[in-house]
Amino acid sequence: MNEPTAPDLFFEKLYRRYLDGLLTNDRQLCRASFVQWLDATPDLPALYEGLVRRSLYEVGELWEQGKISVAKEHLATAISESLLNLTYPRLFAQPRVDRAAVVACVANEYHQIGGKMVADIFELNGWRGYFLGANTPVAAVKSLVSEKCPNVVALSLASLLNLHRLINATLEIRETFPSLPILVGGQAFRWGGREQVEKLPGVHYLTSLSELETWIKVSANHG
Repeated sequence: MNEPTAPDLFFEKLYRRYLDGLLTNDRQLCRASFVQWLDATPDLPALYEGLVRRSLYEVGELWEQGKISVAKEHLATAISESLLNLTYPRLFAQPRVDRAAVVACVANEYHQIGGKMVADIFELNGWRGYFLGANTPVAAVKSLVSEKCPNVVALSLASLLNLHRLINATLEIRETFPSLPILVGGQAFRWGGREQVEKLPGVHYLTSLSELETWIKVSANHG
């Protein structure tokens, strides 16, 4: 078994500090840890995955186990979402490409940070990321697709209880825009649903932001 390297230990220490800050609602501690990670690496997807996503998954598990309150879970999410704005100078410094994505959380989904990070990854790669936010009716998604003519639609799902809404949304989008790729992902798929969405025509299930980056690069190579 390989011993952890100095960088691994550095980022793990930052992660633990950040998680402690979330659990004590210490915004200053979270901000300091976030900024240290941001300054230490140009790899924004690693920051999003290794710090923000990982910590919020752990916070969510603690809430499910009854170890923290829903209020504390909501505060942790709000702190993390606000800190994503610190990455924006780096996001929008990237050269622009003539491609766009519409990103939304399906109807009845109120956890929007995952979708926000997806839109950010598109921006990081030079795309225009049109993020519609939480609880977006499929009619609003289709309306924006008609207006902006994006290269892809990405839908985020945090709760498995809303899987049927995601499936219905993809089918409606597919009926109106037969050739438009649809990406789906989110925390909900940790508990199931992957097989159901992978059977849908033109729908691509992605497990991580790194997979999203790979998809973006491949799609660019195919025009």
